[in-house]
Amino acid sequence: MNYLLYGKENYLIDKEIKNIINNLGIDNINISRYDMEENTIKEILEDALAISLFSNDKLIVVDNAFMFSRVQKKIDGIDLLEDYLNKENKTTNIIFIDRNEKLDSIKKIVKLIKEKGVIKEFNTLKNINNTVKEMFGDYKIDYNAINILIDRVGNDLELIHSEVEKLKLYKINENEITVKDIDDLVVENTNVDIFKFVDDIINKNKKNSIKAYKELLKLNEEPIKIVALLSSKFRLMYQASKLAKKGYTEDAISEILNVHKYPVHLAIIAGYKYNPVLLLKYLNDLADLDIGMKTGDKDKELALELFILSL
Repeated sequence: MNYLLYGKENYLIDKEIKNIINNLGIDNINISRYDMEENTIKEILEDALAISLFSNDKLIVVDNAFMFSRVQKKIDGIDLLEDYLNKENKTTNIIFIDRNEKLDSIKKIVKLIKEKGVIKEFNTLKNINNTVKEMFGDYKIDYNAINILIDRVGNDLELIHSEVEKLKLYKINENEITVKDIDDLVVENTNVDIFKFVDDIINKNKKNSIKAYKELLKLNEEPIKIVALLSSKFRLMYQASKLAKKGYTEDAISEILNVHKYPVHLAIIAGYKYNPVLLLKYLNDLADLDIGMKTGDKDKELALELFILSL
């Protein structure tokens, strides 16, 4: 089966990928991951058509599959992908991820995957409260408390999820989250301070970065939230600078990534300060940090401080 997941809500996309993996019952050893920023359609299809040595079925996850939304030049191998979708390998499942808000419905490739596969949209939620309630699982929490949590954190589901995990851990022996718990643990959104802090990190101003980091810790700011923001910034820098080097204009990049032109402009400028390989390393390091923090394998405050100093 072929899937196309698209939209701006990364948390929901990642959740759906996990659901598909669980439903298919495919082991990690039979899952391959690709990124259209780094890999070609030909590489991906060679894997899709190869016979698995470990199982009858396998899964391929393709991130940044922006050929389904609006891009302004021809993508090499798109004809090969069209041929594959018409025939497809029955033992291979592919999940294409397009993190843009809209698909280009007039494209042949979009019409084809709509006919041959499953398309799911993950954009702004009509009712974010229900999704947040689901994050709490078996924990008891009323909608008044959920509304207060959203007011404090904002509508970013990844950041909300970080706060939810913190609250659940805090009340692990009681399994009930109250308004008082949110008042005690969740700091009001400090986006302005955090984004300035992130900009200092991006610009390698270590003195200001460490000073701001210490202040944020005094305010009980969650390191996992900071890691999520850093990852988002570095990812935009990497994507925007790569597209700029390929000859795309800022307007085109803004349209492809579905990000306002001004942040794209800043991301391109910042991106030129870093080697693309180094940016990928930082993204991998941040992913490892995120996992280590959430599993308890790393001291959250110290791990993030060491990462800042390593840049």
